Amino acid sequence: MKTSRAAIILLAVLTTACAEVLPRQRGNLALPQMGLTTDGLEFELRQHAFFSKESAAGGYGGGGGGCGCN
Repeated sequence: MKTSRAAIILLAVLTTACAEVLPRQRGNLALPQMGLTTDGLEFELRQHAFFSKESAAGGYGGGGGGCGCN
């Protein structure tokens, strides 16, 4: 009984996230407030420090060496 109840709850949770986005609604999703990072400048600074420490860059484009310069 517990597994069927858990399965129903899991199914209900997974199906509620499905939604069709119309082309006219995509502009609202592209707003800066909808981004995963709240401060773009802080994100870039952290990425630059990470790439400088790791001596490698990847996944975000751009190249450079371990010295921190591009």
